[in-house]
Amino acid sequence: MIVPLHGHAATIGYCALALSALFIVGPTAWIFLNSIKYQIAIYTGAWVFEPTLQNYVDVLFSRRSDLISNLANSLVVAAISTVLALAIGTLGAYSLHRWHRRKLLARLLLGWTLVFHMIPTLTLVGPWYVLFQALGLYDTLTALVLTHVAINLPLTIWIMMTFFDEVPVELRDAAAIDGCGEFGTFRRIMLPLAVPGLVSAGILSFVFSWNEFSVALNLTSRGTATVPVAIARFAQQYEIQHAQMAAASMVAIVPALLLMAFGQRFVVRGLTTGAVK
Repeated sequence: MIVPLHGHAATIGYCALALSALFIVGPTAWIFLNSIKYQIAIYTGAWVFEPTLQNYVDVLFSRRSDLISNLANSLVVAAISTVLALAIGTLGAYSLHRWHRRKLLARLLLGWTLVFHMIPTLTLVGPWYVLFQALGLYDTLTALVLTHVAINLPLTIWIMMTFFDEVPVELRDAAAIDGCGEFGTFRRIMLPLAVPGLVSAGILSFVFSWNEFSVALNLTSRGTATVPVAIARFAQQYEIQHAQMAAASMVAIVPALLLMAFGQRFVVRGLTTGAVK
């Protein structure tokens, strides 16, 4: 039951929401303003300035910039790694969910995935670098896809386990009575009811892969670099191109925003669709 706020409590609540919105929107607005400023206006800290779109032209169409190819690299890596993480994670989560006879072992496996997820990604870059050098996969998108699958797999398993656990046991029992085997129950009953979980895990995996920086920085060169690495390269040894960096950052935000806008509506629609009528 939701209790409406009145008086001072409502005022405090609205102030907290406004402050939270300021912390979220403020930095983004600041980056956008820098993206339409000339470099000299950024250096002088001018609040009144002549807006320009030249920074976007430079990062998108200049021969000095590889942002378009970097966007394509990020899209390929994020999309493929998300699909693989969902496929492997969903099957793994359902297997652990159905592992009744060895619940202790299932919990140990879940605990191991949680520990792996807590390990800083930067500590894994060195071993991955040596491994992919030996396999001949260094400086390839394949290496990035494999690392991103490994990074996002624990989160996917935990999210899908939560959704599988929330499915009523009666539905699975009814499917078994109707003659569905284990795979048929998974494909026809469990998987459709877990669509909101698939969408949620897919969105998070895509966004995490899209924003991943440390692995991409160490396992790629200019031709295979992703968007975060491309943005960081605007900070050179003797010059920091603040305006171009801000413009590239605003361009990089767009795909994730579109995905979140689409995915949020899909998740809400999926959660409001009842399984039992």
